[in-house]
Amino acid sequence: QVHLVESGGGLVQPGSSLRLSCTASGFSFGSYAMGWFRQAPGKEREFVASISANTLLAYYTDSVKGRFTISRDDAKNTVYLQMNNLKPQDTAAYSCARARSIYPSRAESNYNYWGQGTQVTVSS
Repeated sequence: QVHLVESGGGLVQPGSSLRLSCTASGFSFGSYAMGWFRQAPGKEREFVASISANTLLAYYTDSVKGRFTISRDDAKNTVYLQMNNLKPQDTAAYSCARARSIYPSRAESNYNYWGQGTQVTVSS
């Protein structure tokens, strides 16, 4: 059974950093691309970042490029999202997801397993 558990969220001030973690179990972690999505109150879920199974490819939404970095540690079955210079508009529930293949994707339809999410609130 596939499980994805996020951690690392919290309340931080603008300009701060956070590192989110997503620990996976129940499948061969290294064989799948992984992604991060977020959903702010009253808004649809949106793509944030994705990384391929072999870490050679990573995609980001434009609003986080240069501030967020996705990475993975296959030995720990964990994918990370390093978030720097956080802004109030980054406030959302962040969820990790497992892709259907080794390839990263911006499309939700290309993911078939989701975690419960961790809340990130950026406020002064």
